[in-house]
Amino acid sequence: MLKEKLKKYKIILASGSPRRQQFFKDLDLDFEIRLKDVKEIYPPELKAVEITDFLAQLKADAFKDELKENEILVTSDTIVWHQKKALGKPKSAEEAFEMIKSMSNTTHEVITSVCFQTNSASTLLHDITKVTFKDLSDESILYYIENYKPYDKAGAYGIQEWFGFMAVTKVEGSYTNVMGLPTAKVYEYLSTLV
Repeated sequence: MLKEKLKKYKIILASGSPRRQQFFKDLDLDFEIRLKDVKEIYPPELKAVEITDFLAQLKADAFKDELKENEILVTSDTIVWHQKKALGKPKSAEEAFEMIKSMSNTTHEVITSVCFQTNSASTLLHDITKVTFKDLSDESILYYIENYKPYDKAGAYGIQEWFGFMAVTKVEGSYTNVMGLPTAKVYEYLSTLV
């Protein structure tokens, strides 16, 4: 439906995330993948949604002078915000364990910002989902890290994997947002362009 309306545009997804790429396929949108290596560093005073907004825009800025008239670039960034701290992707098994352990028996926020960039304008939107974990044993956390190696995931977990089925007791907001893209908001925004 939307694919037909967006015929005269070319959507460029600047994400190496297999989950985000799958979402665009599942939304039945034609898109092309273009990747750039961007150092994801943000000013330390930024908090929560300011971080993801900054990083989504930073990723879009890398393409600034090369977008053609009909191209819509989509970039995004996801963090887990917990105890006034941003949890990004863990660099080691120890860090992954600490992250998950800190979220055991508590509620955290998953924040995703999406930037839509054309050659003349830039629009940012974001979504926040609250996720509650049950009380987790060290054994189950270690099992997950060892078997699923969640090093490419913000907060060291994937809600769509064994861990999510076993650990998550409550989700308030968009489920797909926790996987890295608030698909309903993205689809709605793209619908406003036509």
